[in-house]
Amino acid sequence: MTAVDAPLARRGGWRARVLRLAASPRFQSRGARSPLLRRRVRRDGEAIFDLVAGFVHSQALLALVELDLPGAAIDAPVGADHGAGAGIAPGRMATLLDAGAALGLLRREGEGWRATLRGAALSGVPGLRDMIRHHRALYADLADPLAILRGGTGELARFWPYVHGEAPEAEARRYSALMADSLGPVAEEVLDAVDLSGVRHLMDVGGGTGAFLCHAARRTDAALTLFDLPAVAPAAEARFRAEGVAARIAPGSFRDGPLPEGADCITLIRVLYDHDDATVAELLARCRTALPDGGRLIVAEPMRGSRAGDLYFAFYCMAMGTGRARTPDEVARLVAGAGFGTVRQRRTRRPFVTSVVEAHT
Repeated sequence: MTAVDAPLARRGGWRARVLRLAASPRFQSRGARSPLLRRRVRRDGEAIFDLVAGFVHSQALLALVELDLPGAAIDAPVGADHGAGAGIAPGRMATLLDAGAALGLLRREGEGWRATLRGAALSGVPGLRDMIRHHRALYADLADPLAILRGGTGELARFWPYVHGEAPEAEARRYSALMADSLGPVAEEVLDAVDLSGVRHLMDVGGGTGAFLCHAARRTDAALTLFDLPAVAPAAEARFRAEGVAARIAPGSFRDGPLPEGADCITLIRVLYDHDDATVAELLARCRTALPDGGRLIVAEPMRGSRAGDLYFAFYCMAMGTGRARTPDEVARLVAGAGFGTVRQRRTRRPFVTSVVEAHT
């Protein structure tokens, strides 16, 4: 053992002793009665119980969303009789409303329950309620998390055949609709993090029905091109027409050949984490080929390093059976490996919504 290793070993041994002490039921019992330790013991105990009860929390959330309770309780309190139309007895509805209060989405007001600011926000975020409803598939897969960790797939893999390149038209439309409905906060973070001034032609690759380009059109006068599967082109045309956005649609698959040329900026919004490293490397290489010297690439998606990336998106990708949540450094290495020069991570206000990596040719 070297002189440098010795202090590390001592610290490691001390840390192990502390952890063994914390794992002792006798210490926990005594700590709960100790004036010096009981606040910490209680806080940690409540946090652990929240982990144990997490599935019940998510299912109670699903019930609240299915009945639109936070939304219904914005203008006036709702009572325990609110569930009559859904066949729910007042006593059980009161239990659900109390659960909503425990989750911070509702609060008691007189004889009823009123939405909190958090509950109102949940009700108002576009696409969030649809995503919560969609979680039935994720919950089914995570009933056996070890099977997912061993490489198994289930409901999500069947729900998202789009990302495997084998989806029929209806599946592609379903995927794109769900992604578009939840894109607003992502687009806001991306467009605040990057500067599109000087961009002449922006191409969004894998852009679904064009929701991101509609947001970008409010920030730039650049020409706009959407590149995605032919199956989503009709919905994209309808969106552009409804929002008065002049954008060209270039139908195709990045798996099948080169990308259209002519853009000096390419965006990949929530695309890379759907695919494995080999597919990502191929896509990034095609982006580099399509861009001129001095062109830009913008990658935006949830990444590891945040609680959302390390837990939710990491397991979601595993259950989906393709792709993975990556750290910004991993994304940057893949981008650099495709031949891009300067690669930077752009700070976002809400990394649980998205992180951004920007590169130049």
